[in-house]
Order: sequence, then structure tokens, then C-alpha cells
Amino acid sequence: MAEQTTLANLGAAMGMAPAAAGSAAAVEPAKPKLDAQGRAYATGRRKNAIARVWLKRGKGKITVNGKAIEAYFARPVLRMLVQQPMNAVSRLSEMDIDCTVVGGGLSGQAGAVRHGIARALCNFEPGLRGTLKAGAFLTRDSRAVERKKYGRAKARRRFQFSKR
Repeated sequence: MAEQTTLANLGAAMGMAPAAAGSAAAVEPAKPKLDAQGRAYATGRRKNAIARVWLKRGKGKITVNGKAIEAYFARPVLRMLVQQPMNAVSRLSEMDIDCTVVGGGLSGQAGAVRHGIARALCNFEPGLRGTLKAGAFLTRDSRAVERKKYGRAKARRRFQFSKR
């Protein structure tokens, strides 16, 4: 007890404000960010693709650019990639997702939609952030195609060497 009072006195002497008891518990939880229709919005990015994602309560319907996910992402791997954040937090059949995606190819667009869904889930239910962060769904995958350099056939490939 004597140590605590001397530390408090030392802190006061240095001009530091005393810490409130239980200050860690005083932090209020984050509030959901919803629009007038009760939807959460987020933007997802991958390569050159940008996805705008709106998430609301529903029956699990996912539409991409006005089409069902099965019609837009025909490959099962891409559909699985898009649904990963929803499966991680067990909300696949509880939320309707509407997204528009532009730029890039199908693989980049699927990654952008996945990133946008994860961010929208955080805006809809801030308590899910820890689970999504642990699954690395909130991290923007910054890998992109390397540019072609002059004097090279491609980004790193050299032209064929000819001795004669």
C-alpha cells in the first residue's frame, strides 16, 4: 500500500493525472454503423477490383452486380472465397448481401467482395471484429501485378541471349 501511494505521489509530482479506477472497463463498446434502411456499408479492394458491399438482415441471399452469386461467380472456388467471412462468424443464412464490383478479373473481384463483406460485418456487428481479424479477412491483400520494365520482355524476364 505504501508503494502505491508513493507511486501516486510521484506521478502527481511529474504532472500526470491519476488513473481512474477501472478505466479499462469504462470503454464503451463500438456501435453499429447502419444507414436509414438498416444496412451496413463497406468497400473492399483486391488487385484492381473495387467492391461496394451493403449488408442487411435477411435469408442469406447474395447478389453481385444484380445477379445471383452462382451466376456471377460460376467457379465454386470463387463462391467459397466470397462466403468465407460469413462462414467464419456463422451468419451465412442470416444476412442478405448486395454488392457492386468493378475492375480487375473474376479472382480479384471475388477477393474484393470478400474484403468488403468482412468490413461490412464489422460495421453491422462490431463484436465480430476479433473473429474476422483472427481469420485475416480484414487485411487488404496488397499483392498486384508487377509493372513491365524497359529492356525486359516482361516484369523480370530478360530477352533471350544470343552469342552470335
